Amino acid sequence: MHEQRALRRLHILLVDTDQSTCDRLQQFLADSCELVCVSSLSAAKSYLDTHLPDILITEVSLASETGLDLCRFIRHQSALRHLPIMLLTSQAALQDKIAGFDAGADDYVVKPVDARHLLARIHLLARIKHIEQSDI
Repeated sequence: MHEQRALRRLHILLVDTDQSTCDRLQQFLADSCELVCVSSLSAAKSYLDTHLPDILITEVSLASETGLDLCRFIRHQSALRHLPIMLLTSQAALQDKIAGFDAGADDYVVKPVDARHLLARIHLLARIKHIEQSDI
């Protein structure tokens, strides 16, 4: 029960050009999280200028941009450096996963993903963030 209450306060930014992914996650997470969807790297940067989500979830392929570029950008911003980042993508090759972690992602989840598995990964990132903030 305690984890459910903690999860309700999570604010998640999703960056994905696929509106159906946004709709599915919005539907699944509606009872437990506030999910904001944007479809480009520039929209994500603009949003991050004025809001600090608890977790960022991004697709790797974003039209002419990449989620890896967003990861690198975030890791070089002092105000955002500790933002948990999950890559949620259909790119499943080992070299893609390594590139994601090298760019600064904290988690790498391959689509299609079971909703319960995704929620468990979100809980994990939130727990890690909480632990890291407690140590500061």
